[in-house]
Amino acid sequence: MKAAAFSSPGTPDVLQTMEFDDPQAGAGQVRVRVKAAGVQPFDLALRSGWSPPPGVTVQLPQIPGNEFAGIVDQVGEGVTGFSVGSEVIGYKMLTCYAEYVTVDASQVAAKPQSMPWEVGGGLSGAGQAAYTGLKEIGVRRGDTVLIHAAAGAVGTIAVQLARAWGATVIGTASERNHDYLRSIGAVPVAYGEGLADRVRALAPHGIDAVLDGAGGDALRVSVELVRNRERIGTLVGFDLAGELGIRPIRSQRSAARLAELAELYEQGKLRLHIRSTFPLHRAADAHREVETGHGRGKVVLTFD
Repeated sequence: MKAAAFSSPGTPDVLQTMEFDDPQAGAGQVRVRVKAAGVQPFDLALRSGWSPPPGVTVQLPQIPGNEFAGIVDQVGEGVTGFSVGSEVIGYKMLTCYAEYVTVDASQVAAKPQSMPWEVGGGLSGAGQAAYTGLKEIGVRRGDTVLIHAAAGAVGTIAVQLARAWGATVIGTASERNHDYLRSIGAVPVAYGEGLADRVRALAPHGIDAVLDGAGGDALRVSVELVRNRERIGTLVGFDLAGELGIRPIRSQRSAARLAELAELYEQGKLRLHIRSTFPLHRAADAHREVETGHGRGKVVLTFD
């Protein structure tokens, strides 16, 4: 099979199209012919030489990628609920920038017929991070929630989930993305000096919780706005979490959660903006696109 991989860490140029042996589904697994694979900041960090957390082993040449959508073409012993031809979305730590991926059947969910492959390929990472974050900070009906980096892939899903759960959402983003935030149900606010005052003007009764995908100054402002720091969570600012006494949040993934997100999509309550798609041989360009930062929605690799 063909896959995008790197033999040494470095710039996006180290990502090359390589050939690997086709993987085979073992007991409890399915093999998926990949149609789309999402590109995440995690992938960029790994490629550039970042040391992943314990339990994640990099074996060069390494295929990155942690989420995918595709068609089951091989079913291992003991698997029920999926068969050859099943259209699925799923997640696996590494190896998803490839024509085939083998994965435990417990890490895939049925893809709705109405969901394009590109959306399916990019939903798991952004969707599960957003879901985890909102649950960790206890978002519920009647809350007013501030979401930093609200126009990004995770922010996009977080805004819609919080709205579906009955919360009012204020979202930080660059001004070019404000109309987009309004279209998904958030009240937009610009970054920069005076952010706390602008948020207070939009939420005179106060902010109940913050989900942060930006870090830095935006995260520091958050502690001025929320009394209970247990209700401030960051997905990126781990270096500041201890200093500020807030929650560091790492995504907790499950097929049940992914199926719930897929159902919300099918009901028309959730959408994911696809910013750009790139064929597998342009994986390096996909990484460059994500590295620009502040982009709207998701970047996805597509397969013929």
